[in-house]
Amino acid sequence: MPNPTQLFQIEECPDLYVDACVCDETRNLVFLSAWARDTALQEFLARLTLGYAENGLDQFHIIQDGHSIPVFPNADQLEKRTTRQFRGTLFGSLLHLWLFDKRCTHPDRANHFAYALLEQGADPHHALWPLITETCPLPLLQHWREPVLEVLVQHQMLQPLPGALGAINAWRLNLQLDVLEPTLGDLIRRGRLNTTTQATP
Repeated sequence: MPNPTQLFQIEECPDLYVDACVCDETRNLVFLSAWARDTALQEFLARLTLGYAENGLDQFHIIQDGHSIPVFPNADQLEKRTTRQFRGTLFGSLLHLWLFDKRCTHPDRANHFAYALLEQGADPHHALWPLITETCPLPLLQHWREPVLEVLVQHQMLQPLPGALGAINAWRLNLQLDVLEPTLGDLIRRGRLNTTTQATP
């Protein structure tokens, strides 16, 4: 795992330096944290919206240990946040960019889909449960947390995303109600889920 302070260059925009990046299994961009001067940052963001013939970027590559790792950004699905840091350095003011899939901050309730970004070392069970209850249209009681999480992981409705760079972990929540609803019903009938409040570890 790379050191949290390690920076990675973007091959197509060498003046941008990435300290964290998360993609899904097909290398679609979920989250990017990068540093650059204002002009380099604006050029990068503009190229994400342009077509290939206009020198746009429908993909870019992060250089890690001499390897070029492809990343596919879907500009229509991405949101950005910027903040100015380190004023008056030798290279001018540096900006910090966060570029992320909208579903990292707002679950897609219509399709029961969301992403969660967690710091390394965070307990995913505690961190993910509020997102699950917010995204799921079925009523979930607080003390159902452990058996419900077990069901979601078992049926691959809750999965960690592989290959994150930097001090970050990401999870994908993709609820399949046609599987989840009968499975929870079965657990209720078997007595594993009930309305009696129990202490949650």
